[in-house]
Amino acid sequence: MATGSTPEENAGKPLDIQGDGQSVGVPASGEVEGSAFNPLGNPGEKHWQAGYIQEPGLEDRGNIFFAAVEMTRMPMIVTDPRQPDDPIVFANRAFLDLTLYDEQDIVGRNCRLLQGPETNRDTVAEVRNALAERRAVAVDILNYKADGTPFWNALYIGPIFDRDGELLYFFASQMDITQRRASEQSSMQAQKMEAIGQLTAGMAHDFNNLLQVINGNLELALLALNNTGAAADPIRRAQRAAMKAGKLTQQLLTFARKQRLEPKRVNLNALLVEFSELLVRTLGDRVEMQLDLKPGLPSCKLDPTHFEMALLNVLINARDAMPEGGRVRVSTTVEAGGAEGGAGQVAVCISDEGEGMAPDVMRRATEPFFTTKGPGTGLGLAMVHGFVQQSRGRLEIDSTPGQGTTVRMVFPVDGARYASAPGEDAPDAAAQESAKARILVVEDNEDVRELAETMLESAGYAVVSAPSGEQALNVLDEGAEIDLVFTDVMMPGGMNGLQLADHVRRRRPGTPILVTTGYMDELPAARGQRLDILGKPYRQEDLLARVRAILPASNG
Repeated sequence: MATGSTPEENAGKPLDIQGDGQSVGVPASGEVEGSAFNPLGNPGEKHWQAGYIQEPGLEDRGNIFFAAVEMTRMPMIVTDPRQPDDPIVFANRAFLDLTLYDEQDIVGRNCRLLQGPETNRDTVAEVRNALAERRAVAVDILNYKADGTPFWNALYIGPIFDRDGELLYFFASQMDITQRRASEQSSMQAQKMEAIGQLTAGMAHDFNNLLQVINGNLELALLALNNTGAAADPIRRAQRAAMKAGKLTQQLLTFARKQRLEPKRVNLNALLVEFSELLVRTLGDRVEMQLDLKPGLPSCKLDPTHFEMALLNVLINARDAMPEGGRVRVSTTVEAGGAEGGAGQVAVCISDEGEGMAPDVMRRATEPFFTTKGPGTGLGLAMVHGFVQQSRGRLEIDSTPGQGTTVRMVFPVDGARYASAPGEDAPDAAAQESAKARILVVEDNEDVRELAETMLESAGYAVVSAPSGEQALNVLDEGAEIDLVFTDVMMPGGMNGLQLADHVRRRRPGTPILVTTGYMDELPAARGQRLDILGKPYRQEDLLARVRAILPASNG
């Protein structure tokens, strides 16, 4: 908000005299520019922030200025503070178009008729105080049209005096800036989400390395104890806690759309039927789940594990919204192709009979860490939103307080034939295969590197390690026999794992490369090459299974 000067403060200012003294104004001189929208594009110097007139009446409507006021698309009104409650005494046709009121419905009434339930009371108080001090004022305020439609109003109000300094009228112009306001808020939200996503991705690398060391060494400790003894149970409990920490990181990464997904061609009907028993257990005895699956549903391509996590998060919200019980309906439908001209879309719709959400809560429902529940991370719907967007789909939420909430996850239909991931169906390698294989481990974190060495050596592999991409290339240049390069992607301060992979392919074509990372922002597509990828934190059996799947294909 910005305000102009009082009549007393204007006393010493130079005046702008018009019409041989019929009217006099106080130039704005760069003041009263507080509205977020400035139609001038720069601070106003010459327009008036207060006016003094000789003829106070509104009866003369036969001149060009009255015609211009009625022709302009800028909504304008005049109020009379000399009357009780400062009523509207004139409104141009543009104001009627803006507000959808008829003239007889507004003349004689105070401007507060435009206020509504979400109008900011502090903004109203600021305007009221400025008018009480007979100052000009500019604000952005949420107003309501005659049919109840809210709109953002860039409002300017200025006082008009007679030559003796008596306040005669307030003149107000306004402009509907709803679209610009929504665009600005959308841009700010996108910037905020991107900033959180970048922060999340940066933290994930170090945090996943820590989890890798914790989980891996706990696993090795259990193996050393043969999974028995007094220490075995505490170690298992520590493992479970560490895995939960890992899942929290994955939720953050999914929200940030930097999580590595493993999409497969799936039929959502089959997936929902297969998953229904767990869904029923999740909802509990008080909530009844109904499946309404459209026959002949086409397949789509997405990560089934992450889809199940997303579905669980939505159903948990539905359950919590119905503390006394109720029904949840899970349905599937087929829709026409989207804006990209695709063959079609598949939608999974989850509807509950719960408490519903108010509009301000629904607008923030997918924000990370925003929650209306007591305990909770506020990451559930943020994770769902990130997963759906990363799967080239969209998330739609519709909610009415007291009537329930409907969440729709919409995914594009995949008409391509699904090919299994590299090594997915490869048989396990024989024990003698590992005995002759030599693996180069490249990892800048010493603890993670030593853990990987131990995991591989315990399975009979020969291991050579390097703490950086540059030193790994030195190992290759020295002529060492290497059957597989196992490298971290993120190695700060020098050559990263992808750059190392490029060098290895040029120097030793055909040498298989396995990369590991805690997150991946469209990594394979960005590099234009097929990569074998192992997510962090990984277990020993995950690492060995991936290595055994790769090496026979390369050695055969």
